[in-house]
Amino acid sequence: MLDPLGSPPAWLRDLVEPFALKLSSPTLSEHAHEVVLAFAFYQFIHSFLSPWLSPILAPQSYPKLSARTKVNWDIHVVSLVQSVLINAAALWVMYVDEERSSMSSAERVFGYTGACGLIQALAVGYFVYDLIVSAVYIKLFGIGMLFHAISALWVFSLGFRPFLNYYAPTFILYELSSPFLNIHWFLDKVNMTGSRAQWYNGMALLAMFFCCRLVWGTCQSIIVYTDMWKALQQTWSAQTSPLQAPANVNAHVFYPTRDGGMCVDETCARANAEVSRFKDYTAGGVPTWLVLTYVVSNLILNFLNYFWFSKMIETVLKRFRTPQKKDDKNPEKFEDFAQKVILEAAAKLEEEESALRRGELCLSPEQIASGIDVGALGEDLRKRRAELVAKVPLPGS
Repeated sequence: MLDPLGSPPAWLRDLVEPFALKLSSPTLSEHAHEVVLAFAFYQFIHSFLSPWLSPILAPQSYPKLSARTKVNWDIHVVSLVQSVLINAAALWVMYVDEERSSMSSAERVFGYTGACGLIQALAVGYFVYDLIVSAVYIKLFGIGMLFHAISALWVFSLGFRPFLNYYAPTFILYELSSPFLNIHWFLDKVNMTGSRAQWYNGMALLAMFFCCRLVWGTCQSIIVYTDMWKALQQTWSAQTSPLQAPANVNAHVFYPTRDGGMCVDETCARANAEVSRFKDYTAGGVPTWLVLTYVVSNLILNFLNYFWFSKMIETVLKRFRTPQKKDDKNPEKFEDFAQKVILEAAAKLEEEESALRRGELCLSPEQIASGIDVGALGEDLRKRRAELVAKVPLPGS
């Protein structure tokens, strides 16, 4: 599928192309305009839209926030908009991009479509914004957030080689839990902690986290590991060619019909030809270090997802194991008990992801690398959780 937003202006392509080729990222020049527009859009939300609109939508809460929390609020607004936008775009591309759907295992590693490049550009534009915000407010949010921004931008930018262009929409779907995580944070700040709205949002957050990050993420990780292993075998085979020059791997990668010969209209022909458009840059195969970078990053991200989910389960089990005080006059309703469990588990997830962003998990920049925005920044969740358990202003009580 061709890029829905079209090609960049000629002057911008000419400006970016020398740097893109120097960085071994030829597809970057095709999506430079989208990176710039995405960055400008998110920066506009942070600097103008959120400060103007938030006092109108939350007049009792936003004006009373501290300067630091207002900055945090604006960042969460951007994160919420970005996660909703990019998830919707990724799902749409996965549904309508026929060339992507028809890719073979090797083409999923070396191939390219403009629509997948668009998803990549939107993500990179956000990570550029995230990097700038992290650098400007490093005294507020710490070095961990800056390391996360750098590593996420670096890992995701490697897809412009192109490499794993097919998987750009696939792994963006990790972000499906982020809107609910941001909403959880906002509900705290507008004094709706413990509300039924936060309970419903918490249930959606935990369900989405489990389905997208654990089930979907694990399955897709296995598939991408298999594809990359096959690509490495092709690369090593080409490098050990008995000829003086290494063999070209593309003969075993792209279908002969990728030239568009089987199409009946020009759009189809162009879209099919685009899959192998950058084959000259991938003819030598995929570098081993690049595969290792993605495998290590993905394994660490999956480990963190399972770690955070285990912490949520631990929080839930602790609630069941803790002896409850008997009160014959006012026995605790099951729905109230369930609400406490869900809210505490959601708060635990926010706490753990916030700790990563603040650098409190003591991970190196390479370990933090993922290309996936891990969501909320948080401020003092342990205190909030204690207050939640103490007061519990539950609906219907």
